[in-house]
Amino acid sequence: MLVEVRWHGRGGQGAVTAAEIVAHAAIDEGKYAQAFPSFGPERRGAPVVAFNRFDDKPILIRSNVYEPDVVVVLDSTLVKTVSVVEGLKPNGVIILNTRRNPEEALKVYGFSSFKIAVVNATRIALDVIGVPIVNTPMLGAFTKVTGLVNLDSILKAVGERFKGNIGERNMEAVVKAYNMTTILG
Repeated sequence: MLVEVRWHGRGGQGAVTAAEIVAHAAIDEGKYAQAFPSFGPERRGAPVVAFNRFDDKPILIRSNVYEPDVVVVLDSTLVKTVSVVEGLKPNGVIILNTRRNPEEALKVYGFSSFKIAVVNATRIALDVIGVPIVNTPMLGAFTKVTGLVNLDSILKAVGERFKGNIGERNMEAVVKAYNMTTILG
């Protein structure tokens, strides 16, 4: 079954890299996957969107994702300026980087018609990696919430992308976020 994902982030947060890593993990598991970005102004801090498609058969679609099953938001401030839920399927899920719990997030952001998962990826990134680049913690949340790929496959893909000590810290951030993600709905 085709599953489509849209990643919202800001330049420098790693949304494009996260989409690429999860696609590689899915392909390593024998699935078909796509990962591709969509850029506006290409500068650090500007809104960035990346996309994934996953299926158990070849994917022939070559357009942006307009009706995602999953939306991953790497920066909750984007909710004020970008319609992150635009096109999200009625049974869709939002995975949000926030310090709020799911109930508070629903109240503040008004996502009551969707399943929501939250994780404080910024805190995890700062504590484990030492910088506020949240893509790998969000991969942990994505993996827990969707079950589209196995945690071991994500860790392998992260370890292949980031070598040495930085790779170890990024893998630790994935696991920590996986364990700390809270789902409501």
